[in-house]
Amino acid sequence: MGQIRRVVLAYSGGLDTSVILKWLQEQYGCEVVTFTADLGQGEELEAARRKALQLGVKEEHVFIEDLRETFVRDFVFPMFRANAVYEGEYLLGTSIARPLIAKRQIEIAQIVGADAVAHGATGKGNDQVRFELAYYALMPEIRVIAPWREWDLTSRERLLAYAERHGIPVEAKPESGRAPYSMDANLLHISYEGGILEDPAVEPEEEMWRWTVAPERAPDQPEYVSLFFERGDLVAIDGERLPPHALLARLNALGGKHGVGRLDLVENRFVGMKSRGCYETPGGTILLKAHRAIESLTLDREVAHLKDELMPRYASLIYNGFWFSPEREALQALIDHTQQNVNGTVRVKLYKGSVQVVGRSSPRSSLFDATLATFEEDYGAYRQKDAEGFIRLQALRMRVAARRQQQREERT
Repeated sequence: MGQIRRVVLAYSGGLDTSVILKWLQEQYGCEVVTFTADLGQGEELEAARRKALQLGVKEEHVFIEDLRETFVRDFVFPMFRANAVYEGEYLLGTSIARPLIAKRQIEIAQIVGADAVAHGATGKGNDQVRFELAYYALMPEIRVIAPWREWDLTSRERLLAYAERHGIPVEAKPESGRAPYSMDANLLHISYEGGILEDPAVEPEEEMWRWTVAPERAPDQPEYVSLFFERGDLVAIDGERLPPHALLARLNALGGKHGVGRLDLVENRFVGMKSRGCYETPGGTILLKAHRAIESLTLDREVAHLKDELMPRYASLIYNGFWFSPEREALQALIDHTQQNVNGTVRVKLYKGSVQVVGRSSPRSSLFDATLATFEEDYGAYRQKDAEGFIRLQALRMRVAARRQQQREERT
């Protein structure tokens, strides 16, 4: 392979990626372009610009972009149309962010004429797979540099020593006694790993959680919220239409206030190991509950059941990094087709860590027919006598099997 002249680094401005920036310059003798995505992580990203410039990156090669609306509209919402949940619990907050970061990283590589892209994911985790599958799907011949699979800086102490030798600014150390969690945040969630969480038997410290109050400390009065959907996407909260990212931020604030969306999970990583992570997904938890509720009113039974059968496969594709795969895109086309009439309002009650659906309506799309479902007089809308033949036909194969079993028993 030829010499690398220019590389685009997915850059957060933290210790790891700052060390990577300097290591790339030193190891490859190349020019580094940094890309920092604002996905709603709530951090002051201009600090990343200042640090990149301090480490020798040209001003025109420091990219910091607000991708919050794109993230929610084009990645989070399509995923929630599928009701995607990994291993029954995880709402895929980290997984769904990686393809967007990788996509924009490749676009910047094409703009600046880069030979390679680089990321700060370790060789043990899922993110290396997610980033690199996306890179190759979008730019098949791109060179990929994954420093954690190459260097010998395998501990925080070594990273800090390298930073000191090269004059890399390091953030103030956390207060004494605070667990050193590895965190990843965006508008959909915050994830926590490492530290005391590496023992699955240890309960997380209350101080770890950033977005949600403890359910027992949440307000003693429930709060009712109305969510309005069009074609499967949330478009308004309590009658107010907002952009997608603003809607999710609003749900995060509401859910966090009431202690909604905490998760403590041992999951199966794609690379083969089990890992323990904790997650806060307040807005996503509300959104999933409400979306399923409006689907219950507007989706045909067999379509709804088919979606539920496909959902685990769809969720695994996202978790494992196959967002840009043809099979995910095919599933998305089917899912989006099912959402044409998923329109209406869902009313939820938030109370001490729970989300309860208390009402749903869809004047134009509802398949609920009160004249059929009523326990009162239906005036002939449904002929109950028809159920007799339906049941006998459904029982036919079981009756045949039962007769055979009786005959075998009689012969013995």
